[in-house]
Amino acid sequence: MIKPCWEDASVGLDDEAVLQTANREILLSALQKRKKNLGMDCFAEAYIDGREFNVALLAIDGEVQILPAAEILFQNFPPGKLKFLDYRAKWVENSFEYDNTVRSFDMGPHDTALVGSLRNIALAIWHLFGLRGYARVDFRVDQQGNPFVLEINANPCLSPDAGFAAALEQASIRYADAINNIIRNAIYS
Repeated sequence: MIKPCWEDASVGLDDEAVLQTANREILLSALQKRKKNLGMDCFAEAYIDGREFNVALLAIDGEVQILPAAEILFQNFPPGKLKFLDYRAKWVENSFEYDNTVRSFDMGPHDTALVGSLRNIALAIWHLFGLRGYARVDFRVDQQGNPFVLEINANPCLSPDAGFAAALEQASIRYADAINNIIRNAIYS
């Protein structure tokens, strides 16, 4: 998967961002092409076929609270269509990707150990990177159940319709209270 170095919010992520090759020259050529198309340097990482999750964290009175894990479900994707959270899924309303990429907090009992692992990793990342206020860790989980960190987002979107707000709702934390906590944490810690 070829991603722009200096973007977030899935900017530059589309089907053309995924390349299947073990050939160094082909990869370097693809990186240069994406750089030209996007106007910035890019990097390549392995595409992990599997499930996608995110775990949000919020500091409340100096203690970090791990919010409920969310899974991104890719519904009705035809065979051969790669399942990843691309730009269209996030921002192009009425697109196939937007309409068929759904956030779910409904984890089954078979996911208990996995969700516990994701929460533990997210908390370890919070401490390791010295995160403050709020954050979100995005994961892919491969077919064997191994979690991989995709991104550590120290400033995830706080809009009322974004994933962080949805996680707050699942944790029964009022949106306004969370925003006040974030502001207090920024001022006093």
